[in-house]
Amino acid sequence: MSGSEFVPLSLTPLLIGVLSAVACALPGNFLVLRRQALIGDAISHVVLPGIVVAFLLTGVIAAWPMMLGAAGAAIVAVVLIEAIRRLGRIEPGAAMGVVFTTMFAAGVLLLEQTDTSTVHLDVEHALYGNLESLIWLDATGWASLVDPVALAGLPVELPRILVTLAGVSGFIWLFWRPLKLSTFDEGFARTLGIRTGHLGLALVIVAAVAAVAAFDAVGSIIVIAMFICPPAAARMMTNTLEGQVGWSVVFAILSAVLGYVLAGYGPLWLGAHDAVSAAGMIATMSGLILALAARFGPCRSRTGSPVQS
Repeated sequence: MSGSEFVPLSLTPLLIGVLSAVACALPGNFLVLRRQALIGDAISHVVLPGIVVAFLLTGVIAAWPMMLGAAGAAIVAVVLIEAIRRLGRIEPGAAMGVVFTTMFAAGVLLLEQTDTSTVHLDVEHALYGNLESLIWLDATGWASLVDPVALAGLPVELPRILVTLAGVSGFIWLFWRPLKLSTFDEGFARTLGIRTGHLGLALVIVAAVAAVAAFDAVGSIIVIAMFICPPAAARMMTNTLEGQVGWSVVFAILSAVLGYVLAGYGPLWLGAHDAVSAAGMIATMSGLILALAARFGPCRSRTGSPVQS
């Protein structure tokens, strides 16, 4: 494929897929170690009431109101999950189950009671995404990367997920030591004056923001897979936290690139005429990498041993 074809048709979807995967994998490392990996699945259920409320307040179906509504609902959900878990003294999985089923039911109820169920609310735009459609129509080749006029026509999802990744990376860099201490020894972290409750809540809020930002572009399939598969595979490659984060980024990038390429060209190589879903293939590749790490990873037989901080 020449630059005149690759840049407008494939470059931006590929970049968005890679950035989304990394943005979810970074906080996913701490969620996996804290046994909160399914927070991404919970968020995919709770965005519906946020989307409905955003439509009711604005009266328009647009990306930013939907994104803000979904993000607000996700933050409410993680606050409720932490509150139920701590006040009710129940396991995180049970708290997630209570919150995301209740909020999803509330979203359906809102749709019916406010007569918006007949309006085409683009829920698929937030939940399922359409990576293949995020093409750069104003690009003509590699020279467009330095052309201000062409750059003005970039899909808005690209700068949005880039800003999200920068925010997630900044949070992890800024709170690296407190996150590390509270993840492995919450009691010791408290004795050092670290507010572990606030820090844990901040972590899940950051994860929620990353998930909702990625939903608009790549859909919940990739989001849920990236929260769990790259960090879990990285856990089997090393017993150091720094190494795990590095491996998770490598696996996230590898999953996105291989998945996107195989989705477009894999069926053609096998003699078929149609491509398959890029989101589904990226998630499949992340699962395959996890399976390979589980089989051949150097730390696969010591997954119960603690990560070295």
